[in-house]
Amino acid sequence: MGHIERPRRAVRPDTATGAAPALGGGTRRGSAPVTAGAPLGIRPPPLLHAVRRLDAGLADEALRETAAWLREHYTNAYGTAPLGYVAPCFLGPPYADHLLGLDGCILEHYAPADPMPAPFPAARMLARSGAYAYVEVYEGGLVLPVLADGTVVRP
Repeated sequence: MGHIERPRRAVRPDTATGAAPALGGGTRRGSAPVTAGAPLGIRPPPLLHAVRRLDAGLADEALRETAAWLREHYTNAYGTAPLGYVAPCFLGPPYADHLLGLDGCILEHYAPADPMPAPFPAARMLARSGAYAYVEVYEGGLVLPVLADGTVVRP
């Protein structure tokens, strides 16, 4: 990790109940405050699969269709759609993470030293931690990590 990157504690669901741990709301340095209308519900399996498909080397048309479906699903289910996702990259060196955007389906891979455009850098260390399937980034700086089972971790 570089001198400006901070690790963040990975929060896992309770193994006995499967429920996400209750964390305090409010504002933390580097993230936007959680509002009453924040999209904090569990992500269903079809949504998780669609997000994973964005990085599966789809053709441009399939990529656009998947992004449109994701925007529609998020808007209908949660009232808002993320600007994009930051996820760990499995291509290997020199890449460490990648950015998936729903505004035109930007898919870009980043080496550890490459800067990401705002507001995505706040999600970068979370994605690199390996604890999350991906991290949703919303307008205004809200960053929501999503576990592999679809549980959203409150900031």
